Amino acid sequence: MNNYVWNKNEMFLFRATLAFAMRTHSDGLEYDVANVVVCGETARVSFWFVVTSPLNATQLVDKRRVEEAVRKSRGRINSAFLLSDETLEFIGILPTLQAPAVPATAPWLIAFGVVMGAVCASIVVVLVSSVLQKKRKNKQKHDGEEKTVENEAAGDGVYNMSFSDEEPATQM
Repeated sequence: MNNYVWNKNEMFLFRATLAFAMRTHSDGLEYDVANVVVCGETARVSFWFVVTSPLNATQLVDKRRVEEAVRKSRGRINSAFLLSDETLEFIGILPTLQAPAVPATAPWLIAFGVVMGAVCASIVVVLVSSVLQKKRKNKQKHDGEEKTVENEAAGDGVYNMSFSDEEPATQM
């Protein structure tokens, strides 16, 4: 098994990221790398650390404040080492759950847009169909008037009749 080699440069980066986290999530105090004291290092990259006050190097920062700073900067710390919460573990400090992804458009707005689109499309269909129906009715009425005029022209008093001179034969 190839273990990751943790050297002094990685330790400096770790201490610097913790100092950054403390600066970012504290009362405006300027923490430095010297304020992060690492102890009990092992070959498997396991150690414990404490953070000292920038005002008094003999006074330790409250554990809750350090935990809060680590929890809030967890993504930054993991990113510095290209690790995740599964691979970089702070024992006793639970990871902060990521905030749920907020979509660019609110879901209710999407549903509203779909419903309004369907309503508008329905209105357009009803209007277009009524206009077309009215045109058909006018066309049928106009065609009916032309047929009536043709029928009236055919009934001008001229009748076609045929006569024959032969009498019908009777059968016996």
